Amino acid sequence: MFSGKPMKPTFKCYLPPAQNDVKNNIEPPVKLEPKFLPGEIIVNEVNFVRKCIVGTDSSQSDLWGRLICTNFKVSFIPQEPPPKQKSQLSHLLLGQQDISLTCLDQVVTVNDTRGKKKVLGSNQKLKFNPMELILYCKDLRVIRFCFDEAGPESAKKVCLAIAHYSHPADLHLLFGFEYQGLRYHQSKGDLVNGSNPNGGIQTPMFDRPSDWDREIKRTGASEWRVCSINEKYVVSESLPEYVVVPVSLTDQELKQLSPLFNDGRVPLWCWNHRNGSALVRMAGQTEPLAQRKTELKIFTAITRSHPQRREVTFTDLDRNLPNIQEIQGAFVKARQICTLDPFEESEERWLSSMENSRWLEYVRMFLKVSAETVYNLDGKNVSVVLLEEEDRDLNCVVSSLVQLMLDPHYRSLNGFQSLVQKEWVMAGHRFLDRCNHLKKNDNKESPLFTLFLDCVWQLTNQYPAAFEFTEAYLTVLSDSMWIPLFSTFLFNSSKQCTQLLQDFAKSKAIPPGETHTAIFPPVWKWSQQFSARDQTLFNNPMYVGKGAACVQNGEVKTFQRTKKAFSSTVRISSTSQRNGVKGDEETLQRRGSLGLKAEFSPVKDESPSERFFRDWFSRPADQQGVLIPYVLPSHVVLWKLFFLRWVPEACIPHGGPATVYHKVSQLVDEIETLQNKLRQYKGPSPHSTPGPRPGGPPSDQRRMYFKASSPDDPPTSPNVLNSSFPFNPVGNLCRRGVPGTPISKFLNGAKTWLSTETLANDTF
Repeated sequence: MFSGKPMKPTFKCYLPPAQNDVKNNIEPPVKLEPKFLPGEIIVNEVNFVRKCIVGTDSSQSDLWGRLICTNFKVSFIPQEPPPKQKSQLSHLLLGQQDISLTCLDQVVTVNDTRGKKKVLGSNQKLKFNPMELILYCKDLRVIRFCFDEAGPESAKKVCLAIAHYSHPADLHLLFGFEYQGLRYHQSKGDLVNGSNPNGGIQTPMFDRPSDWDREIKRTGASEWRVCSINEKYVVSESLPEYVVVPVSLTDQELKQLSPLFNDGRVPLWCWNHRNGSALVRMAGQTEPLAQRKTELKIFTAITRSHPQRREVTFTDLDRNLPNIQEIQGAFVKARQICTLDPFEESEERWLSSMENSRWLEYVRMFLKVSAETVYNLDGKNVSVVLLEEEDRDLNCVVSSLVQLMLDPHYRSLNGFQSLVQKEWVMAGHRFLDRCNHLKKNDNKESPLFTLFLDCVWQLTNQYPAAFEFTEAYLTVLSDSMWIPLFSTFLFNSSKQCTQLLQDFAKSKAIPPGETHTAIFPPVWKWSQQFSARDQTLFNNPMYVGKGAACVQNGEVKTFQRTKKAFSSTVRISSTSQRNGVKGDEETLQRRGSLGLKAEFSPVKDESPSERFFRDWFSRPADQQGVLIPYVLPSHVVLWKLFFLRWVPEACIPHGGPATVYHKVSQLVDEIETLQNKLRQYKGPSPHSTPGPRPGGPPSDQRRMYFKASSPDDPPTSPNVLNSSFPFNPVGNLCRRGVPGTPISKFLNGAKTWLSTETLANDTF
């Protein structure tokens, strides 16, 4: 009775719990109850389920409880409340033990007697009674439940229910439609264009001409105009209703040109440099015989928009970057290595496996092509056209990265969200297909947006003071793709969104005049998911304004590069064509070498692009100016928070970037508190904004997550800080690693081991 094994749920005690507790003068334990959203219903459930916490033979840390499948999520309700985790991101729509059905990648049942595994799909039958259920999630979690004490029929039914409801037959069957219909009528008028009408910065949706007009004025694109030829989507089903085109092209000319492009996608303006050069994205053409004539007309119009009438350069991304299937294959391999395979005996073997997945190689390739485009726009002062056959995948990644490198506005939180809205959502990226929300066609699935976020993280890792947002924000944004309650990541195009929401509004008796953001709000209203305090985790304490020094790892740095580290430059080969004709520069190889020169070129052999990058890297980086990434293998590293946050073996207690984030946040909070007190003491100056009310801002309105400690507090870090912060790996399936694995060296910053051939090709 008092053995070391944990007590399993049984009926050995026949007295009701209340009588036992009264007899022993003990208060009954708090019974956890499931929390449901409006419209959420229980589909099936099973009691006496064991959730595996650790991957050892002992089950001392496992949780016993109730497994529930609703029309929105899979929820595990422990018998006893687990220890409350302080300083951990708390989701308002999903509990710590919840998984949205859209987040499920595979539902696998295991017959323990034979070890037989079966991947369940919709409307499938299960011939054996499952002893285990393993859920593989798209956010890289792996959750395992055991039915040791559960009824076999109940266990089978809940497994089939989870498989069935995670494979919806149609988009409108996703829970978000039911939820948002009820939410609209319960909180009518609370949301306007992604924000509260009472105030706050709004993220532009680019679904109206005024949003595009503001962007034209902000970038100084005086030779470009907003065009409405696609109203009601009469020209292209995948473009937004309003696009920006050269002033010299009339609406009639654009209507004549549109059938010559795939899906009628006329060239789409993205951004304008202050020197007059423009970034444009373009789809492939349907009429090869008329291709040269069509390109000449388009390029002439773009040339006329340049104040110096510079000729146009275009880059064929289909020829120089991996396709969506290759990107998907690389991600699957990287996910397998990080979340499923046991750690190898040596650090070198594990890192070699990561290198062989090619995921980091593809990240480098996208950064490299984007950096070359920056050179054309900023260094050569020429307009660039990004060419992709369908203009809905690779162009989204590269155009966004180029604007991030060139325009500091997009490195702010609101600016970054507007960039995603403009270059991904409104430009027609197929989120429904690429995320495979309906699990109908695996061939169309590809993590393009995840690749983009990884590239953005590489930039934030190399220039930590240049971005207002944190890697926690990027990770949360990635996770939001698998919550079907927001319109941002649900649809393939603006037209599909409009049509479905119009039908949805009619079925829910919503007035026809309501905007899409009021009917089905975007993800940018973060108060839907997180409290005000948790949203402060998105704020980067190292973010600085123009001309300020940067605080990195607790030291003030100006990013002055030493001669030893930066005496040479990265050769970035040209992948561009000038007005349709290839230049003399060497093109980017699709495989093998990424075009990095082995030794520094003498000045007489130095190309203009090499000179541009050499000059840029020889100067201190302006955090509010142009940013160019380092693309050597030692600089492009694994995004550990994203790939390893759920792996308990990889979690470093009291370590990782969170410890630096904690200290710097406290310093920034202390500085801001002192500034507020100084303003209160001196009073507002005639040219300054009004100061805060006496007493300073309330604690919950501070910008930093970690508050400044008082002088009497001991200078220690919170016990919850680890390399997975602000996420919690407890509850994810562990794997038995090989004893003595030196993986911690890698987690602490060891560089990737490279083959001799790679080193020969990819060095300075």
